[in-house]
Amino acid sequence: MEFFQGAKSVRLKSHHNKYLYAGDDEMTVNQDRDGTDRNVKWQVEFVEGQSRIRLKSSYNCYLTATEMPFLLGWTGKKVLQTVPSRLDSSVEWEPVKDGNSHVLLKTQYGTYLRSNGFTKPWKNKVTHDIPHRTITQYWVFWEVQITEIDMDAKLAISPPSTPRTPNGRSIYYAIGDENGNIKNEYEWPYFIFRGNDFNKLSIMLEEQSGLHDIIICVRHPHTKKLIRLGLQLPPNNAPMHLVLLPSSSNGTRSLA
Repeated sequence: MEFFQGAKSVRLKSHHNKYLYAGDDEMTVNQDRDGTDRNVKWQVEFVEGQSRIRLKSSYNCYLTATEMPFLLGWTGKKVLQTVPSRLDSSVEWEPVKDGNSHVLLKTQYGTYLRSNGFTKPWKNKVTHDIPHRTITQYWVFWEVQITEIDMDAKLAISPPSTPRTPNGRSIYYAIGDENGNIKNEYEWPYFIFRGNDFNKLSIMLEEQSGLHDIIICVRHPHTKKLIRLGLQLPPNNAPMHLVLLPSSSNGTRSLA
């Protein structure tokens, strides 16, 4: 609960660097990169006598864990905005701390709020599910950003602590065009990667970027030319800035 201490409203940032977003239809819940949109702000209500919260959208609808499958044959269930006739456990979320910078939001079913990646129909969708021991296990991690403090809160409000670096490295990436030029020098999304497995990193980069069959490059520290990343990552956890090129790109012909 410490992540929400003294909070009147929050933003929830997913593992994909997108925010929990209340759809304009006042029903759906998705993810969006624009952290300034009013629809990514959620009012916090504390359940009296319980270590649980309710989250209320800008449309005064509650974040609700439903029993409706997102897709037939899949385990994930829909998360929607609803206005229930009574406030029951379907609109209650138990914050579970994971390390010093992330929180998981647990439902009455023992599942967790999950930000989905991959391609359509999963991309940008939000469900609740049981974490699987794959690269998707991090999709239930959320960063809580307090946007408004409740000045009348009974609990003492302590200054926010600086999040510690998780046991992994920050991977920043940009997308190059057909000639190897970076499309947007000012936009470098990032995610936390654990381990040194190049194939696992490749899969995660494809999921994050929405690209397929990519060439992963780094910039030479002096010449600034693109160099194809080897099959083994550096042993330390220093942050990496990677440039993604399509395998058919003209810029890949001159790569070392």
